[in-house]
Amino acid sequence: MRYRRMPIEVESPEQLGYDKIRFNLTESSCADLTFGELNLDLASLPLAYCDHRGKPELRTAIATDSGLPSRDAVLLTPGAAGALFIVATTLLGPDDHLLVVRPNYATNLETPRAIGCHVDICDLRFEDGFDLDLDRLAAMLHPQTKYLSITVPNNPTGTVISAARLHALVGLAESRGIRLLVDETYREMTYGEPLPVAASLSKSVISVSSLSKTYGLPGLRLGWLATQDAALMETFLAAKEQIVICNSVIDEEIAWQFYRGKPAWLARNRAEIAARFALVQAWFAAQEELEWVEPRGGVVAFPRIKPSLGVDVDRFYQILQEQHGTYVGPGHWFETDRRHFRIGFGWPRTADLAGGLAAITAAVRAAAR
Repeated sequence: MRYRRMPIEVESPEQLGYDKIRFNLTESSCADLTFGELNLDLASLPLAYCDHRGKPELRTAIATDSGLPSRDAVLLTPGAAGALFIVATTLLGPDDHLLVVRPNYATNLETPRAIGCHVDICDLRFEDGFDLDLDRLAAMLHPQTKYLSITVPNNPTGTVISAARLHALVGLAESRGIRLLVDETYREMTYGEPLPVAASLSKSVISVSSLSKTYGLPGLRLGWLATQDAALMETFLAAKEQIVICNSVIDEEIAWQFYRGKPAWLARNRAEIAARFALVQAWFAAQEELEWVEPRGGVVAFPRIKPSLGVDVDRFYQILQEQHGTYVGPGHWFETDRRHFRIGFGWPRTADLAGGLAAITAAVRAAAR
């Protein structure tokens, strides 16, 4: 494995220091919950090893919600990142091929690269509305392809494919004898009807999700992967056992107690997302220097500074951070032109979001002079 640190992690707000940021618009999740808000009882919890697959009751609940046949189709992992690592290290070797739709979450790219396999990229283009061209995807597959990797809703663009397009992707994977990996961490944040859990549609599909983004529990490190392929799941379990044996029993118990009240938390967070998104929409309507593909899911947007404008992009970021104390996710975090930047609008308080958006306006206009 040839590891290297990813810019999105090196330059993350927790590494920079939250005390150095006034308006943090980099986060891609809802606001972090506190332990006290969860009203939990852990006094009698034995601090022992737990089921290697994960707490049975929690896996059963996830499987039921996901339309999966049983809890055996669900493996709990240390966050979605842990699930993605297990998938990549299980399915890929140096002689294998992977096709990744980009922009994408960095781990979906960097772990396969660390393995040393051949990675091809299918870039979503702003000019196409970040739409997915299935014919172009199909043409990029070849006999050594092990899986096709997508994120829906997309991070960082917030775009969402249709159910028909998802079914077409599943059919493509089945017809080519490959796997389809769907990172669907933002699935429940879709502004319309959520897509079905992709793994419920076919044995050829692997779904990955977590409690981090939609529910503001990234510090819990509780994610999962799902597949109806029993033999593949057994291999995934072997990988997990060799990496961590099992999850933290504390994380799993907290997740289980939280999950039983999930519908109420989801309703609350969706209302917050709608209010914040309305604020972003109103702000964007007044921007002359920026353009975007309006997001349809998640709590992120990926606008860009209009290429026709003579804006010094590096100066824009410098002014934004040094003069306004505002932090966004620059395009290079996603291997994209730095004219793009990710705005996370679900995490900051409303006043901080408004302050950060105003700072973006001021910084881009100052950098254009």
